[in-house]
Amino acid sequence: MSNTPPQACENFLRRIVAEDLAAGRVSEVVTRFPPEPNGYLHLGHAQAIWLDFGTAAEYGGRCILRYDDTNPNNAKDEYIEAILEDTRWLGYEPSNITYASDYFEQLHDFAVHLIERGLAYVDEQSGEALRAGRGTLTEPGQNSPYRDRDIAANLAEFARMKAGEFADGGAVLRAKIDMRSGNLNLRDPVLYRVLHAPHPRTGEAWCIYPLYDFAHGLCDALEGVTHSFCTLEFEDHRPLYDWLLAECGIDEPTRPRQYEFARLNVSHTVTSKRRLAHLVESGLVDGWDDPRLPTLRALRRRGCPPAALREFAALAGITKKTGLIDLALLENCQRQQLEAAAPRAMAVLRPLKLTLTNYADAAIELEVPNHPQEPGLGTRRLRFGPDLYIEREDFAEDPPPGFRRLHPGGRVRLRYAYVVRCTEVVHDDNGEVIEVRCEYDPDTGQGQQPEGPKVRGIIHWVCADDALDAEVRLYDRLFTEAEPDFHETKDPQTHINPDSLTTCQAKIEAGLSDARAPDCWQFERLGYFSADPAGQPGQLIFNRVVALRDTWGKRGNK
Repeated sequence: MSNTPPQACENFLRRIVAEDLAAGRVSEVVTRFPPEPNGYLHLGHAQAIWLDFGTAAEYGGRCILRYDDTNPNNAKDEYIEAILEDTRWLGYEPSNITYASDYFEQLHDFAVHLIERGLAYVDEQSGEALRAGRGTLTEPGQNSPYRDRDIAANLAEFARMKAGEFADGGAVLRAKIDMRSGNLNLRDPVLYRVLHAPHPRTGEAWCIYPLYDFAHGLCDALEGVTHSFCTLEFEDHRPLYDWLLAECGIDEPTRPRQYEFARLNVSHTVTSKRRLAHLVESGLVDGWDDPRLPTLRALRRRGCPPAALREFAALAGITKKTGLIDLALLENCQRQQLEAAAPRAMAVLRPLKLTLTNYADAAIELEVPNHPQEPGLGTRRLRFGPDLYIEREDFAEDPPPGFRRLHPGGRVRLRYAYVVRCTEVVHDDNGEVIEVRCEYDPDTGQGQQPEGPKVRGIIHWVCADDALDAEVRLYDRLFTEAEPDFHETKDPQTHINPDSLTTCQAKIEAGLSDARAPDCWQFERLGYFSADPAGQPGQLIFNRVVALRDTWGKRGNK
């Protein structure tokens, strides 16, 4: 499924899995990917998917896609559908598709079991009082006045919660553990809350919903998960995970185990649903699929190959140490995937007219390769005539030292065609260059060397006779800072890269008239580009996937 090299896939979690199999602790590896359907997946989720599904596949096991729909206010069908679609786009198929809500009855029974054992109680304090009584990192918590309520009363009150007799926030079910614990997650954590909200899957059947900490491990156990991989923010939650499994009667040999790894942080972007939502809702980007975002929707629209994301996840690594991965790593993975696979094409982003004054014959067709190193990709035909377009930046009226492209009196080769020499420059009334006139050497076609000094410059072009108009969007990094710092009270606008999107009205070769997403090409000398899915018949739109080389650092950006 993935073409990542084996050494790139090695990590401490895979070693744990291998050791568990060798020791006989597990006979089949079962993992799970448990996204909350409250937003679209991003780069961090891509690494989690690669880890969860890839580890199970490597050891002949199974990976379950389980939606954490414990909060009915956040779970939406559009996100549920998008998560499955993006997971499959990455190249993975779940062994099962489940929902936390599938287990609401069993979770309720586990809660009753804890109450019957004197390990859970109903607390009717206000939310403010609950927070105040929890204590701090330096001060112990305070026992709730309801903590010593007897078992029968707690069972009755929990039944009232389930029957809808409490308003939202009117009561919670808490585990009875240790209010003086140094781990705040063990200070009688909330297991259930009252929430009168319809659920997208269970409708009005429930008005009490389990917290993620309660549902997580127990759903793992019910599904036979052996290895539950979480990011480091859940490390302090692991004692609660283990406590719930033990006290709810899950046999030790079959208990799932939680392991933590550092979340993926990528430079010049954000991998936080909250921050991404802020960018979308404030209008700083054009929706969740804006190609400048790190969401899988956006990366897919931009033309990122899914294999590049799998490679990136492997090379970024799975560790216990939080760090920052340079976005250049992902860009390089994209180049490597597209180099051999993407056919070549000619496009001129900022057109300048070039006229061959001594070309008197009819236009001809040149047969050129679709890829210089991949003959299996075949050839195509390009029209060539006296009226052409070249890149404006490939001509300089007053060239700097070392300039190898076209200038007055200078010679260059037109890619796959002839050597030309600039003989005249035409300006408009404002002094702007609007045309360069050249003479071509008819004895230099199809790569023949001219007599005299070797021509060092080669530039691309398109024929004006059949060139197509296209909108080309040049996407760059969204933020100027490697670690953008913003939140609800701090404007992210100060970190937005003003050049994160540049639009060009380009001329492209005629062979791209039927371009459709997700097809990608290398526009020669310019980068890799994909057809945008928003393009309509007669309207060609291309997105730059990635430039041919990393120029970010060279521009002086941090």
